[in-house]
Amino acid sequence: MSLFIYNSLGRTKEKFEPLHPPIVTMYVCGPTVYGHAHLGHAKSYVSFDVVVRWLRHSGYRVKYVQNITDVGHLTDDADEGEDKISKQALLEKTDPMEISQFYTRSFYEDMDKLEVLRPNIAPAATAHIPEQIELIERLIDAGHAYEVHGNVYFSVESFPGYGKLSGRTDQEAVQSGIRVGVRSEKQHPSDFALWKKAEEGHLMKWNSPWSIGYPGWHLECSAMSMKYLGETIDIHGGGMENKFPHHDCEIAQSESVTGKPYVRFWMHNNMVTVNGIKMGKSLKNFINLKDLFLSFDPMVIRFFILQSHYRSPLDFSDAAIRASQTGLEKLRETQRRLREQTPGSGDFDTAPFIQRFTEAMDDDFNTPIAISVLFDLSKSINAALDRTESISELPQQEAAAFLDLAGREILCILQHDNQSGSRNEELNGKRLDGVMDILLDLRAEARKSKDFALSDKIRDQLLVAGIEIKDTKEGASWSKRASV
Repeated sequence: MSLFIYNSLGRTKEKFEPLHPPIVTMYVCGPTVYGHAHLGHAKSYVSFDVVVRWLRHSGYRVKYVQNITDVGHLTDDADEGEDKISKQALLEKTDPMEISQFYTRSFYEDMDKLEVLRPNIAPAATAHIPEQIELIERLIDAGHAYEVHGNVYFSVESFPGYGKLSGRTDQEAVQSGIRVGVRSEKQHPSDFALWKKAEEGHLMKWNSPWSIGYPGWHLECSAMSMKYLGETIDIHGGGMENKFPHHDCEIAQSESVTGKPYVRFWMHNNMVTVNGIKMGKSLKNFINLKDLFLSFDPMVIRFFILQSHYRSPLDFSDAAIRASQTGLEKLRETQRRLREQTPGSGDFDTAPFIQRFTEAMDDDFNTPIAISVLFDLSKSINAALDRTESISELPQQEAAAFLDLAGREILCILQHDNQSGSRNEELNGKRLDGVMDILLDLRAEARKSKDFALSDKIRDQLLVAGIEIKDTKEGASWSKRASV
């Protein structure tokens, strides 16, 4: 059997073979760290986590890079507006580095709870300014970019394939540029910024040959992916909303300097919706993962996500989450029943289930079908256990091994053996949440009565205990300090 992946560039499923087997190079656009992660983030990173797990299970050595965007991502996702992290720093009356560090730790804390594997390399944009400047210089030298008044723009007319991923026509790109407000200094409305001259009061800025400024959002992924994975990478993943302009711009600036295909397989996950409307921070309808974890086991959230194919939209509702909770508990009960039995032998054949599961995963990582196979297996195991007083009719070890492999190591929706205490940990976590609610309420009362000494004492002592408090416009939030 062979693995087939839907390639967004060709808009069809293609047989996957890495450029340099057995190594697979994979880059996934990481978060812009100016707030806590929400369910939309979970949809993306859980989906690509399963991709990595299945590739490794299939015998590949995956070199996985996922960036941290901590500069350059402006509020309108194009060339205008405020830097999202700088804006948040002003709101919280602190500096951008504290914002990015705090929310990066928060992001990884949430991903750890969802059992999302850490990438091999997690480069931050601010740590790769020299590489981005060098890439700009190469683009200027090759005639693909130009400088105006300290700003540097990529010339889309110099790259005939611009828009080939999203399918945007030249005229559509022009109209998009007009809607966001085109700078008159651009040679073409669709030209995008590689370097922006910092305006007075801008918090994040660096020296460059053109001005004191900061890199454009699109530039970082090209610079960092080529630094760590080479000029052509096997798989590039991200949200469907990133096709245009972000990924179209990545392709243009990367292929313009190398003359080689930038990405062999483009993978895009679909969005999370709430009542049919895209969920996102800008729309203020996002569902914070930390809040969600107060009510639901993170594994239920992971299971909920994987019941939808990564290319399909996922609509959030309490009813859907609770249905996932019920379904996951059925699989867990089967797992528990198997573990309580003594090893047996018999004619119960797991091979058809293994084959169907493998076929589903090799068909563009079809996790809904793979999960349905686990339910079919669970039903057959329970029927075998119910109809006999002796476990000798059921090859317990074989069935348990497959259930553990598929449900624990690949989909990662069933508890690990070393997680037998996870329910106690979950209970302790909820107790901590309750204690923190009380402490934050007390601190809020102290601040309201201008008892800042008590307020600071609560904050400082919690910091010593490994818990960091952040005061925001919306109120105080907390996060465990953790190494990234």
